[in-house]
Amino acid sequence: MGNPLPAPADSHPAPDFEVTGADSWGMRLQHLMHANPTLGPFTVLIAAIVAFSAMSPRFFSAPNLSLVLAQVTVIAVLALGQTLVILTAGIDLSVGAIAVFSSILMAYFATKAGLPGALALAIGLVLGTAMGALNGVLVTRIKLPPFIVTLGTLTIFFSLNSVVSRSETVRGSDMPDLMTWTGTTIPLGGFRLTYGSIIMLLLFAVLLYALRSTAWGKHVYATGDDAEAARLAGIRTNRVLLSVYTVAGAVYAVGAWILIGRLASASPNVGTDYNLDSITAVVLGGASLFGGRGGVIGTLIGALIVGVFRNGLQLAGVEVVWQGFAIGLLVLVAVSLDQWIRKVRS
Repeated sequence: MGNPLPAPADSHPAPDFEVTGADSWGMRLQHLMHANPTLGPFTVLIAAIVAFSAMSPRFFSAPNLSLVLAQVTVIAVLALGQTLVILTAGIDLSVGAIAVFSSILMAYFATKAGLPGALALAIGLVLGTAMGALNGVLVTRIKLPPFIVTLGTLTIFFSLNSVVSRSETVRGSDMPDLMTWTGTTIPLGGFRLTYGSIIMLLLFAVLLYALRSTAWGKHVYATGDDAEAARLAGIRTNRVLLSVYTVAGAVYAVGAWILIGRLASASPNVGTDYNLDSITAVVLGGASLFGGRGGVIGTLIGALIVGVFRNGLQLAGVEVVWQGFAIGLLVLVAVSLDQWIRKVRS
């Protein structure tokens, strides 16, 4: 028999798939956004500012931008504490309850108890921190899921809030000036900046440094990424979790002080949306609800996105119900995007 004919050059088995140009660009974008979690939220924020500025000339005015910043200050601070919890793969549903109850306690000690403003403020900050620590103890010692723990303390703190306040609002004029100082504005040309906003930026700067440049911050990320692996590596994960919930409580208490200045009163009837708003800001900021990914810069951007969308849609004459629809749609898109980005690891 003769020698077999040589196989044609194109007879090799074809690959099961072919990476097209679109797939290649998609993979590059996926890796880019995984390496830079704040890139997506920042792009959304800039696009929203440009779009709403085109829709309404009033949007980019100094008075309106001052209003947007003042409106997001409290939510941004509460979202900062929420960020720490979410970085550890937890969730905190007691955010609003701790903030509102802390503000009522500050007002109570400053008016009904007759304590000096500085002392009433200090007690309120300590008690708010203790509420966060209680969440941490229940999560780390009793081993209850964060969702269940904070759902329970949400109800407890709001109930105690009603008992202490008797469902009455304390006016800012009845409190020492220190209690409402965070609402004082500083004129910067046509822009007006509140002391509460300055405190917010300082808090973000401190926690940005703590998460990026300290062993504690690295342990927070490691615990959220894989708690068992972190424990085997020698990290005391329970201690890390307890510290996270305690620090979060302290941040919520500072938010309570800013809230008093923002409203010029201490009301037991506010805060019903703070839990969802804080989670929304964190998710829109690029943090993963599965833990270990995200940061405080993204959270600040996420809070600004919420503020910009609500203000811009209001200026455009959109009804409140559709404003909520738009924010909810943004959250779904952000969570879907997070799921897509997480596939880089697989």
